[in-house]
Amino acid sequence: MDYFKGIDPEIVNWVIIPALIFFARIMDVTLGTLRIVFISKGDKTIAPLLGFVEVLIWLVAITQVMQNLNNVASYFAWAAGFAAGNFLGLRIEQLLALGQVVVRVITVDSGDELISRLTNRGYRLTALDAKGSRGKVNLLFMIVKRKKMTEVIDIIRDYNPNAFYSIEDVRSVADTDLPSEEGERKRSFTKFLPLRKGK
Repeated sequence: MDYFKGIDPEIVNWVIIPALIFFARIMDVTLGTLRIVFISKGDKTIAPLLGFVEVLIWLVAITQVMQNLNNVASYFAWAAGFAAGNFLGLRIEQLLALGQVVVRVITVDSGDELISRLTNRGYRLTALDAKGSRGKVNLLFMIVKRKKMTEVIDIIRDYNPNAFYSIEDVRSVADTDLPSEEGERKRSFTKFLPLRKGK
């Protein structure tokens, strides 16, 4: 309490301390959500660092709660911070769009046009003839970066607004054959600086 000398104790107990607990909880739960995401992606560097900071902030928050057990506002701040931290963590994860996803598309009509549209944009896919409950269908598989997922879905919906597709997260892939900023830069460089074979 030495930090709050000269401030009305009522304001400290009912405003400042609950606010500190609230924001500390938002930070540690947000970091915890991101840590779980990085763990699911198999990251061995960022996940432990996030875990260290997460627990450190959590200890600060729980210490304030234990020192103010008679303060009901602290409990509400703890719960509200937990809820807000989950929401914020998921929003940040969506914005980062980490990793890859596998997209499956099932078309009743011939998928040649859709395949052509996707391949013209640099995406690689696998097409299979399959049989559904209503007859023959085409099954398309492709792996794309999550940052490119919206573009792929737009192409599919433009081809057929009622197309059936499913999306699943992928932990890792051997090779990501999809348009990326790095790949596009490499292709642009090779146009101006073609590789020469050694003598």
